Parts: sequence; C-alpha cells; structure tokens
Amino acid sequence: MVIISKAKLIEFYTNESKAKEALLIWYNISLISDWNDFHAIKQTFNSVDAIGNDRFVFNVAGNKYRIVALIHFSTRTMYLKFVGTHKQYDKIDCKTI
Repeated sequence: MVIISKAKLIEFYTNESKAKEALLIWYNISLISDWNDFHAIKQTFNSVDAIGNDRFVFNVAGNKYRIVALIHFSTRTMYLKFVGTHKQYDKIDCKTI
C-alpha cells in the first residue's frame, strides 16, 4: 500500500515514545500489504473496523493507540487521518476527519 503520510506517525511517537515500536511495526506491515478490500485487511489485522466513508480504524498495541485511515483500494492508497491514544480517539468524529 502507498501510505500518506508517515509524518503523522512520527509526530505522534515523537511525543509518545512508548508507541514508536508498535506504530512502526503496523506501518511496515501495511506498507508491504496489497489489500483489495476490507476482508483482506481483516486477514492482516484482525482488530480493524470499517467505520464507513472509506475509513478504517486500526487498534494498535493492544488497543492503546488508534489509527484512522481512509483507504482507496483501487489505487492501493491509504491516507492516515488520525494517530492517537484511545482516549484522544474518543474525542473525534472519525467518519469526517
């Protein structure tokens, strides 16, 4: 997958250093993946949820962190819309970010 933008991950784990390893593992697995639908993502990350509007929520590090991504399967492109803690995630409307 093409992932736009890794900078969101870096920005988050710069301030939350405990998240770095888990986020980079997620990133590297996603980068080499070739998903063509939600089912394919689910085979890679069982804890992912489809939330509508082409957005998917990934639980990372045992649900300590969340990533919201907009995915266009036809172009193999994933846009990182949100990276944060579970508590921060609870404060956003992830269908519109």
